[in-house]
Amino acid sequence: MRGLIVTVDDFGAAVAVNQAVERGFGEGIVTAASLMVGGEACADAVERARRSPGLGVGLHVVLVDGKPLLPPERIPALVGADGCFHRSMLRTALAIAFSPAARAQMRAEVEAQFAAFAATGLRLDHVNAHKHFHLHPMIASAIIAIGPRYGMGAVRVPRERATPRLLRWWARLLAGRLRRAGMLVNDEVRGLRWSGAFDTARMQQALASLPEGLTEFYCHAASADGYPGSAAGYRYRDELAALIDPAVRAALASSAAKHGCFGDFLLPADQGRSCLPRI
Repeated sequence: MRGLIVTVDDFGAAVAVNQAVERGFGEGIVTAASLMVGGEACADAVERARRSPGLGVGLHVVLVDGKPLLPPERIPALVGADGCFHRSMLRTALAIAFSPAARAQMRAEVEAQFAAFAATGLRLDHVNAHKHFHLHPMIASAIIAIGPRYGMGAVRVPRERATPRLLRWWARLLAGRLRRAGMLVNDEVRGLRWSGAFDTARMQQALASLPEGLTEFYCHAASADGYPGSAAGYRYRDELAALIDPAVRAALASSAAKHGCFGDFLLPADQGRSCLPRI
């Protein structure tokens, strides 16, 4: 009883990312993409999603290292002089933790991003956050409070066995909160320790050792290694090559895992619960 979701993050950040999502879905093993509704190429991403029926598109909540939807004057605690979110997660995390004003601004921005996703007309397959900032308990609380009003039924939990024990423990706490709220969550992820370098060999290795339960591969694929806002040193093209590699597709087929987006693992009559046993 193994399930696999293969997600490309930062959909909408740049045309190069959008091209990788479309190609990875059409020619490879991609089943989902996480949309940055404030991304420079969001409109292009939405158009590609509309012509890719079956692709599970989710909301990639951005609260750091990106552009907000709300005007900077409405969220001064979250942005710098350039009107963009602060690049420092620690700075923003502390502001949200200790400032009621910052928390209110964060909730308003999260609401705006959910509303912007709803305005695309796309079905909300899942939710996660840029740089997994939803591990912050107050950001998680905002998502849990706001998301269900916009159809949220599934959320990624960044829990990987190869990561530090403290991170796994913290992610397990998040998983418990989400499940109690009726959300479907993955049991494992693959890609945390290989972020930006989830190449063909590593993807084959991950498929060969796929655990029971629901696993999500999360990737950073693009048709170019550099684009505005790209991360230095990330091998975006190598990740795209892995996602469409015939050997990887064969490895997935031989794994006999159920393969789809988050929505494919929800039981229609019992939203929030997986058709796979929870591990």
